[in-house]
Amino acid sequence: MLSSAIAGFVASAVLIIAIGAQNAFVLRQGLRREHVLPVVLTCAFSDLALISAGIAGLGAVLTAQPTLITAIRWAGAAFLIGYAFLAARRALRPQAALDPAAQAPATLRATLLTCLALTYLNPHVYLDTVLLLGSVAQQHASRWAFGLGAAAASLTWFVSLGLGARRLAPLLARPSAWRVLDGSIALVMAVLGVMLIVQA
Repeated sequence: MLSSAIAGFVASAVLIIAIGAQNAFVLRQGLRREHVLPVVLTCAFSDLALISAGIAGLGAVLTAQPTLITAIRWAGAAFLIGYAFLAARRALRPQAALDPAAQAPATLRATLLTCLALTYLNPHVYLDTVLLLGSVAQQHASRWAFGLGAAAASLTWFVSLGLGARRLAPLLARPSAWRVLDGSIALVMAVLGVMLIVQA
């Protein structure tokens, strides 16, 4: 069981550390110190649910429904490109939007809805957690131990990213630094959105 759990932890860590829409959002919330714990827990428990679904067999169901996957790709592309536009607008107008003290904090409800959308409208999360990790788990003697290891990696990463981002706050005290951050987020989101359109 221990070897399966370690394998799950490593496999999940390799997939989750890659720069993506969800990670960029968690980083921004951590830097703004805004609803960090709810966002971190939402991301971690979402991964736990998706990994569990993959191990339970949802991956095979999704693979048999290519039309559903295509629809998810289009919805995800639209959301990512829209979010990229908002990030680009913040980057172009730092005096109005990038100073955490000057910008009114978003409500918890709005923040969590955005977090959930970035998680569940992104087809890559299904490919990584449900299909890939679910398939790899089936190859281990204790597939649920593999799943727990994978979920532990997810929780560790999001806690580190969300709470660790505070250490970067002094470096991002200037509007120009936030402009670079939001510009990078806009680029990542736009590229992911375009990739989804091409794949769809």
